[in-house]
Amino acid sequence: MTLSNTERKIIENSIRDVKDFPKPGIVFKDITTLLNDAEAYGVLMNHLYQRYKGYNLNYIAGIDARGFIFGAALAQMLGIGFVPIRKKGKLPYTTISEKYSLEYGIDEVEIHIDAFSKIQNARVLLIDDLIATGGTANAAARLIKQAGASCVEACFVVALNFLDGQKNLKETTNVYSLIEVN
Repeated sequence: MTLSNTERKIIENSIRDVKDFPKPGIVFKDITTLLNDAEAYGVLMNHLYQRYKGYNLNYIAGIDARGFIFGAALAQMLGIGFVPIRKKGKLPYTTISEKYSLEYGIDEVEIHIDAFSKIQNARVLLIDDLIATGGTANAAARLIKQAGASCVEACFVVALNFLDGQKNLKETTNVYSLIEVN
């Protein structure tokens, strides 16, 4: 299931471009304006529900922090559990972690070691607001597998195609993005 042209325009028009953030030359895709637009957020969440209701998912895993906003809401709509994938040091219980490269160094994400233990071979949707280079998303998909589950798809509201993150992630899992920026 894909967005209709009308749905796409509603969502696209609700995302603000912020020039030169976080540094000169970058055009930041600000989803806070989507979140405070009831119509756009409703269109987005309804579309995601319609797309994923037949996937037989057991969990949604959201990437810290904007993935929590979409993932937790969608998990509730689908009647399944939500699992946060957090930056290192933010989860209170025993964790497993994955490192990934940034243009200026290394970062790390974690998940609780027992995040998917209630369901053997759990089917998980990974979700976040945006994919750029794909480092965080690839690390998150590897964590899902390391925790004993299957990442059936990674979903993003926005994909910056010129940074090849989707292309790189497709080697690990299926990828779906609502809005693609070339």
